[in-house]
Amino acid sequence: MDVLTKGVELSEADLALLAELAKGVTVDRVGRRLDISGRTVRRRLRAICDRIGVATAIEAVVWAARRQLI
Repeated sequence: MDVLTKGVELSEADLALLAELAKGVTVDRVGRRLDISGRTVRRRLRAICDRIGVATAIEAVVWAARRQLI
């Protein structure tokens, strides 16, 4: 299931990635937990940031938290 917020669609996998970062987990550890490479995590994170219109991973986490998605 995807979450739609003001025309922005985030998958459950995107939200799981942001939730792990919100816990303070490093990008490489997020990759290990989600069974993907750190490079893939960074690429997905960049795509999430572009979709929601923010510049950094921290802003993406805050964006999702403020909307109570994570």
